[in-house]
Amino acid sequence: MFQKRKQKMRKVGFVLLIVVLITILYGLNTGSLKIAPFDVIKTLLGQGTDIWEMILFDYRLPRICITVLAGFGLGVAGAIFQGITRNPLADPGVLGIHAGAGVGLMIYMTYFTSLNTLPALTIPLFTFAGGIVAATLIMLFAYEKGKGLLPNRLLLVGIAIAAGFNAVTLYLSLQLDEKTYSFAASWLLGNIWGRDWIHVYALLPWILLLIPIVYMKSKTLNSFSLGDSLAMSIGTRVNDERIKLLGLAVALSCASVAMTGGIGFIGLVAPHIARRLVGPAHEYLLPISGLVGVVILVLSDTIARSIFEPSAIPAGVIVSAIGAPYFLYLLFKAKKY
Repeated sequence: MFQKRKQKMRKVGFVLLIVVLITILYGLNTGSLKIAPFDVIKTLLGQGTDIWEMILFDYRLPRICITVLAGFGLGVAGAIFQGITRNPLADPGVLGIHAGAGVGLMIYMTYFTSLNTLPALTIPLFTFAGGIVAATLIMLFAYEKGKGLLPNRLLLVGIAIAAGFNAVTLYLSLQLDEKTYSFAASWLLGNIWGRDWIHVYALLPWILLLIPIVYMKSKTLNSFSLGDSLAMSIGTRVNDERIKLLGLAVALSCASVAMTGGIGFIGLVAPHIARRLVGPAHEYLLPISGLVGVVILVLSDTIARSIFEPSAIPAGVIVSAIGAPYFLYLLFKAKKY
């Protein structure tokens, strides 16, 4: 049984990787200046013209790398949130974590107006700090003495916290100068335009370090699906592990949205699709959720740039157009049971 599941995960993962590679190749070809797929490959191998190299390596590749890293981080973060809350509607955006990250970014922009210089490496730290404050408030209000964190209450508290933090973000953004405010507004919509290699370097360590740690917690996440009482009976320190996993999920989601903007719903949709493909076991669910998140974000960004040329729209608009109806579908489905 376990061998069959592992083989299925490998097959699904391989197919998703092929989809990701095809989408990336199309994304590198897409833009105001078209580059044929064969010429893209030649350029990546160092045999392209100077113009092609400048377009690919200075503009398109950093953006593609950001969407790949952030898509994986958001997909895994969503799987963690749904695992620790046992709530299929849990998502870092819905729970208010992204709203906290937005406040962190506004504070960064108050002191550092440039997003393409060395201080940009600290952006994930600011968004993580904002996300941690939001998560702490959510846990305080969703905690009940003797029962610990109440999964169902997390969602309602998260929505309320998100509303408060969004108001703070709006207030802080109005204090910025016109140019910085323009960027802040596009960030809130999930605009990935203008990302540079320094943003890739800022996000890469968070993904490389945290994903393996999360994967090692797969069995702990599996135990949460049994319910808190049964999980404790098999030796899981429920509250301690829930807080640790919550911290990991906050770090992944906040670091990701620091570079992609306020993109929501990937953490909601990706785990659901992955669960249908490989089942609920988190040792299979986590990596597939990450890959599905990559497919959604890379494809959304590519659609946003290609279909609406020359006036590209933020990738977050495409993701929301997919995620919002799916959220309503899940909400309606939950009411039926």
